[in-house]
Amino acid sequence: MVNLLHYSLRERQHILVRKLADCIESQWREHFSLSPYPIPKDLGYVEGGLEGEKLIIENHCYQTLQFRKLHLELARVGDRVDILHCVMFPRVNYHLPVFGTDIVASEKGVSAAIADLSPMTRDRSLSQRYRQGLKNLPRANFSQPRVLPEWAHIFSEFCLFVRPVNEEEEAVFLERVNLFLSLHCQIAKESLPLANSEAIAENLEGQNYYCRQQRQNDKTRRVLERSFGESWADRYMTTMLFDSPQINSKFKIQNSK
Repeated sequence: MVNLLHYSLRERQHILVRKLADCIESQWREHFSLSPYPIPKDLGYVEGGLEGEKLIIENHCYQTLQFRKLHLELARVGDRVDILHCVMFPRVNYHLPVFGTDIVASEKGVSAAIADLSPMTRDRSLSQRYRQGLKNLPRANFSQPRVLPEWAHIFSEFCLFVRPVNEEEEAVFLERVNLFLSLHCQIAKESLPLANSEAIAENLEGQNYYCRQQRQNDKTRRVLERSFGESWADRYMTTMLFDSPQINSKFKIQNSK
């Protein structure tokens, strides 16, 4: 079992960021046996500058039998902006969606909160078990839903993208993400590896496409470029945030349309 580390950054972040990070790690510990995921030493903890303030980034990465990479990123700009980013990348020989969640928060509140279980199939559909489980979740009401960007068609119909306006809505978001995670981890734990090469190839194609689309997030890229430069930002986007799984040469992968 890997010891999940708690650096000092988390203790100074917005309460929803802290609670969600704890929730994610709790679900990982409960359901999986975690092993270290190798990342470049210079990308585990990073400090830079943004508009005269210090930018701190912490990355925590693990792997399991079912997931090639569990990634939890925490970031802070000065004392004014806190960020949580999490993605669970399944191994391509498991028929699982990609779980992802992000929060951007400040003293003024949470400006953006998103969570989804994104399908890797060509028709962008979740399996019946996921669909039924998500449909059975209690209704969650938010006064300020947000509109997804154009590149975000990779997300499922159950994607939650909101601006929580108070502590009550923050609590509802936290509970909804916890339910997403609980469902996802339980299904993943019970899943068996695929033997069908066509199904594996489809998962690989879907995950590569998901990563390419996520790299089109201009807001994230601009922040990284202003802090560390264009070359570093591109490396971080492609090797840390959304690194595509290695293509196995025995599978013929077609580009997604």
